[in-house]
Amino acid sequence: MHLKVDVPVSVISIYDPNGAKVSPLKIRWDGRVYSVTKIGLHHNFRVGRTLHHIFSVVAGETFFRLNLNTENLSWRLEEVSDGLPD
Repeated sequence: MHLKVDVPVSVISIYDPNGAKVSPLKIRWDGRVYSVTKIGLHHNFRVGRTLHHIFSVVAGETFFRLNLNTENLSWRLEEVSDGLPD
C-alpha cells in the first residue's frame, strides 16, 4: 500500500553541529510511534523564503517521506508505504 498524505506529525530529531545535519529519530503518526531505522535520500528546496527539507526514512518495514518546514519548524508526513502492492 502506498498513500500520499499531507498531515502534521510529531518528530523527535537530532542535530549534529559538526556536520550541520538534522536527522529524524522517531515519528508519531496516527497514534503510533515509529523508530527510524534508516535514513535514505535527503534534499531541500525553497518556496519563497521558506526552506523545506525532505527526508525519506524507513521505520521497520514502513517507508515515510517527511517534510521539515524551517520557517515554522513543523514536520509533515507526505507519503507512507508498507512496501506491499496496492
